Amino acid sequence: MVVPGAYDAFSAKILKQVGFEIIYMTGSGVTASLTGMPDVGLLTMTEMVTQARNIVNTTDMPLICDADNGYGNPINVIRTIKEYERAGVAGIHIEDQVSPKRCGHFEGKQVLPSHEMVKKIESALHAREDEAFLLIARTDARSVLGLDEAICRAQMYSEAGADMIFVESPQSVEELQTICAELSGVPLLVNMVEGGKTPILSFGELADMGFQVILYPTCGIRAVARTLQEFASHLYHHKDTRAFAHRLVSFEGRNLITGLARIRELEKRFDIS
Repeated sequence: MVVPGAYDAFSAKILKQVGFEIIYMTGSGVTASLTGMPDVGLLTMTEMVTQARNIVNTTDMPLICDADNGYGNPINVIRTIKEYERAGVAGIHIEDQVSPKRCGHFEGKQVLPSHEMVKKIESALHAREDEAFLLIARTDARSVLGLDEAICRAQMYSEAGADMIFVESPQSVEELQTICAELSGVPLLVNMVEGGKTPILSFGELADMGFQVILYPTCGIRAVARTLQEFASHLYHHKDTRAFAHRLVSFEGRNLITGLARIRELEKRFDIS
C-alpha cells in the first residue's frame, strides 16, 4: 500500500478526503510544522503523541507514527509504546540511531550497537497491550556501516519480534533489490523521500520487488510549502489575491475539510443559536 505523510490534523483530513485509508505521521513534517526547525531530534515524545492523538481523533483512520529512537533506553520505550497505544495509533516505527537522532537522509547519523536495539524491540513487545499494534523496526546502519550491516541488523530485529522492517536510505535500485532478496518473507517498508538518498521508483516497481508499505512522508508538507511560497510572493508583490484565487481551496471547500456541516447539525440538535 501507498501511505502518505500527514503533519497535522488538517493535512490528515485532506488525505482522508481524497480516499486514503491509512496515513503516516512524519516526524520531519511535525517538527517543521511545530518548530520551523529541521528533523534533528528536537521534538519530545509528548509533543509527537499529542499530534498523533489530534490526527486520530479528527480522522478515525489507521495511523502509523514516527517514534524516532523510542525516546531513550528500553525503559523509555515501554512508556513510548503505552502512550502511542493510548493515543489510538495503529503502529509506530523506532530506529537504532543514538540520541539526538536526525533525518534518515541527513549526513552525520550514528547508530547504537545492534544488541541495544534488540533490547528496545523486546521492551516494546513487552509493553504493547494490543497484538494488532504494529511495531516496525528501522535501521539506519546503511549510511553509517554499510548495506551488509543494515541487512544483518534487519534480520536480527525481525528475529527479535518486530512485525515489519524498515531499512532506511538504500542508495540504488540494486540495493533495494538486495534488501528484498536477503529479507525474503519479512514484511518490508520503504521510504520515498524526493531528493534524498534512495531512488524514487514507481509503486509497481517497489511492490514487485517485495515491499509491502511504501511511505511518502514529506511530499505533502513540501507541496504546501511550495504553494505557500508562491502565494506569499504573489501577495507581497501584487498586494491582492484575486489573480491567485483559482489556486486556493474555496471557502466552502475549507469548510468541507474541517467538517463545518457536522458542527451545524450539532448546534441544531442542542439548540445553540
